[in-house]
Amino acid sequence: MKISIGSKIFDGPWGGGNLFVINLKNYLIDKGHEVIHDLSSDDIDLILMTQPLKKSESASYSISDIIKYVKYVNNNCLVLHRINECDERKDTNYVNESIIDASKYADGRIFVSQWIKNLYENIGMNMDNSHVILSGSNKTVFNSKNRSIKEPSEAYRFVTHHWGNNWNKGFDNYQQLDQLVADESFKYDIEFTYIGNLPKNFEFQNSNHIQPLDGENLAKEIKKNHIYITGSINEPSGNHHIEGAMCGLPILYINSGGIPEYCDGYGIIFEQDNFKEKLIEIIERYDFYNKEILTYENNSISMSEKYEELFKDMFNNKKKFIDNRDLDKKNSPFNFIKKYTFLIKRKIKLI
Repeated sequence: MKISIGSKIFDGPWGGGNLFVINLKNYLIDKGHEVIHDLSSDDIDLILMTQPLKKSESASYSISDIIKYVKYVNNNCLVLHRINECDERKDTNYVNESIIDASKYADGRIFVSQWIKNLYENIGMNMDNSHVILSGSNKTVFNSKNRSIKEPSEAYRFVTHHWGNNWNKGFDNYQQLDQLVADESFKYDIEFTYIGNLPKNFEFQNSNHIQPLDGENLAKEIKKNHIYITGSINEPSGNHHIEGAMCGLPILYINSGGIPEYCDGYGIIFEQDNFKEKLIEIIERYDFYNKEILTYENNSISMSEKYEELFKDMFNNKKKFIDNRDLDKKNSPFNFIKKYTFLIKRKIKLI
């Protein structure tokens, strides 16, 4: 199959979405598929729409480009929409509407958690041919080899990492943990390391801050610690806690968004009002979860296998999806003149 993934690939630290594209692309190529990131070919079998939002820095083409390609260039091309974003995550007010509008033009939808699927279903998104596929990280990079095991004389070392610096990433909890590091009345000796970008004008007072890392350097730094923490609010899936778990660190995780779907059974869940209590609990149950975490299985291979299986199933039944498609009834803004204007411009661009 020839598959176009609608996202650019960036070198260096760039967040979970970038890693998703890299891992899936590498897997598909290994399986003999051709993967591109544009719409220049006339024979694309499937478009995976990953970022339909306007002016997105990571998008390699827009929803308008996809509509025109399917209508005027290749009507046999299938469109799948991967949905991993929402207004609730960053307190915005335009993301949900944009994603629902873009999804109208897709032949199927992939959600990164049941939580975000439920969110969009409750606000009216069409759920025809919808699937939940959990994300996963590269186990050749993120694994438990050479992880640190806490010695009796050591402090319990907590760690987290984020590319984004929005306060909802969990900074209420990270700030509280930072204060506990210096609290002499706290019954345990703890340390905290934050890897990544910080909110503007924010600094930790008692914790270690490391600039964003990626790949082997990130995995090596995570493994220096004993327990992973995530307080990210309304996170549809996230990649950070997956990488922490795969590095062999038990997880202290917030009961919010899709994160519990990824962490259940591999650590302790907390609410905003019992953070300190649950922090103590994971310390006291460290030995138990330190063994359980070694069975964590959300890796990029198992994720990519599910994507490929869905791609093949849709490809083998493409007539069903194409027959159900009616772009004109979905308020497509393109008319006869625009069709040929687009085709002429496309031909000139490809010369």
